[in-house]
Amino acid sequence: MRTAFVCVVALVAFGAAPAQAQSVLYRPPNLSGTWVPDAGVVQFNFVHRFHVFPSPNHVVVNYPTFTLAAGLTSQLALGMRYATHSDVPASANETELYGKWRRQLDGPFAVSLTPAYNMAAKSVDGEASVDWTSGSLTLLGAVRGMSKAYGVDTARMALAGGGVIRLNPYVGISGDVASLLSTRPGEKPAWSVGLVFAIPNSPHTFSLHASNVDVNTIEGSSRRGPGAASKPIYGFEFTIPLHLKRFAVWFHSRPEPSPTAGIPAAAEVRISSYRFPRDTVTISAGQAVRWINNDPLDHTVTFDAPGGAGGGPSSGTVPAHSSYAVRFDRPGIYTYHCTPHPYMKGVVVVR
Repeated sequence: MRTAFVCVVALVAFGAAPAQAQSVLYRPPNLSGTWVPDAGVVQFNFVHRFHVFPSPNHVVVNYPTFTLAAGLTSQLALGMRYATHSDVPASANETELYGKWRRQLDGPFAVSLTPAYNMAAKSVDGEASVDWTSGSLTLLGAVRGMSKAYGVDTARMALAGGGVIRLNPYVGISGDVASLLSTRPGEKPAWSVGLVFAIPNSPHTFSLHASNVDVNTIEGSSRRGPGAASKPIYGFEFTIPLHLKRFAVWFHSRPEPSPTAGIPAAAEVRISSYRFPRDTVTISAGQAVRWINNDPLDHTVTFDAPGGAGGGPSSGTVPAHSSYAVRFDRPGIYTYHCTPHPYMKGVVVVR
């Protein structure tokens, strides 16, 4: 417990360039996908699963896993996971330290590499992930490696895959499966299924799910171990983005001046009620879009791909009752979101 506490404090103190909020509407319960923190937020995720033993005892055993992550750049993250149970025989708890590098490829694909160190197993682990998103569907895959799996094995590998179907902007269903290569006696594939939610008018997401995994580290989510409960365990996950600028002035970002302040915009997006009311606007190359913040709090216009506005920057903070404009020089489809409120999304189509 003391080691885990020191790691948490160090991560908050030194990794504090923060993170775009993670959404469970884009990944199933046992896969982290290619998500990497953005600047401005420290992300805390809480997974709580439990198993109720049958009569006469009806004992409830809890299996929580905590994740804390911070962004170092727009493509690089530092994080840790702490589980109060462990698949390592000699350890009661399990801590995994990890970094993650992500790259958005052309089109709907993104890839990431996640080197990690499992402190309980004393194992150097890693994961290479890819995801594909089109409309309401996201598919994910991962290859995992472990140098000393579960503290007793030699090097091992695992494969994992899953997906999410978003029924609407606030509700989806998800599932995943993973298996070690060359399984051994007592080892079964890991799996999970979930009902996932975005909480309206908030940056939080939530899932209700069932799984046979009790530890959400790279090693723990690669199998159902010999000592795990024989029946599914049930639980939930709650994602909590912590916006550092709300706690300290040092993290306040200054709005970039509009590069088209003196040029009329071809389209306007009036931000209100925590929404970009015009989810998609269409303009011609060389024209500008202006965002007007009519909400009583700050928003951002953060493009999902680097240089996503034809070379123009993302907005930084757009204060209440102010505006931001960008001219789009190249044809294409430019997706964007609000960093403090990641469920706010929009698209600019440039013809």
